[in-house]
Amino acid sequence: MAATASRSEVTIVPANEASWEDLQIVFGTRGDPARCQCQWYKTPSSQWRSVPVDERAHRLREQTDCGHPGSEQTTGLVAYLDDEPVGWCAVEPRVEYPHLLSTRVPWSGRSEDQTDEGIWSVTCFVVRSGFRRRGVSRALARAAVDFARQRGAQALEAYPMITQPDSEVTWGELHVGSRSIFADAGLTEVTHPTVRRVVMRIDFSTIHT
Repeated sequence: MAATASRSEVTIVPANEASWEDLQIVFGTRGDPARCQCQWYKTPSSQWRSVPVDERAHRLREQTDCGHPGSEQTTGLVAYLDDEPVGWCAVEPRVEYPHLLSTRVPWSGRSEDQTDEGIWSVTCFVVRSGFRRRGVSRALARAAVDFARQRGAQALEAYPMITQPDSEVTWGELHVGSRSIFADAGLTEVTHPTVRRVVMRIDFSTIHT
């Protein structure tokens, strides 16, 4: 049974086309995703501790507009395996992430206009326990590229961790994704600001279809 499920095709939809209940199944009731509700990069660091979990969930529900397939606004993608909700990816214009704008990693070693609304970012992945190592994050990364491009992005950035066969990396650390899944999606490394973190990017203006 497990072998059959592992070969299933991952289906990706914009979060507004998924139900709120499905998204909360992905986030679960315990652990970092349930506590964060994908608000870490959306919230200035000075305000983080003052925002309770219920408020974070309320903000996420408004941001994603789950359950409204006709909406033109949402902030991420939801992955399914055999109609089972299994994954989430946050992707939207970089300016929508105030915490990201105030951190060193994206800007070290390069000059960037932080207010450029044409640059989008992938900031977070969540994959449910029991569904990992089945290509869910990889499928979400590829879908994020298409999603950003179709919505008018000039470029898409990511800030993944470097994973090595002999190096232990927790799933909490991998919420930003790994370098390999973004390379597979067509992003290339532009800077290497820390030992374990890189900035990767794809510029749509240079892609010829």
